Amino acid sequence: MHTGHLLQPLPAAGPDEALDTLLARGGVRVERIVSFGQASPDGFWYDQAEDEFVVLLAGRATLRFDDGRDVVLTPGVWVDIPAHRRHRVEATAAGEPTVWLAVFWPAAIDAAQPEPSHRAD
Repeated sequence: MHTGHLLQPLPAAGPDEALDTLLARGGVRVERIVSFGQASPDGFWYDQAEDEFVVLLAGRATLRFDDGRDVVLTPGVWVDIPAHRRHRVEATAAGEPTVWLAVFWPAAIDAAQPEPSHRAD
């Protein structure tokens, strides 16, 4: 068994985001990402083969999707990003840490699961 704290200690600000893999097991990966004002380079889009669930723990960030939609994340706001849904980090808070918790899993896991029924029996 492992334990830790997602907000302590945080790395010092640097030119790049800090990424820590907290767990990788059975095709699932959990990462803590700490940003200090970083954003995706101009013209860069993530196009991942994995599904991703991300929740913001501290700071502020804006994700932009290729359809022009922006999602503003503040602490507690989460987003479920399907595989191959093109997106980019438009902005993160400058002058304070932005802490993300991201969970990745193979898209095939979702495809194998039946859709939940919303029918009342």
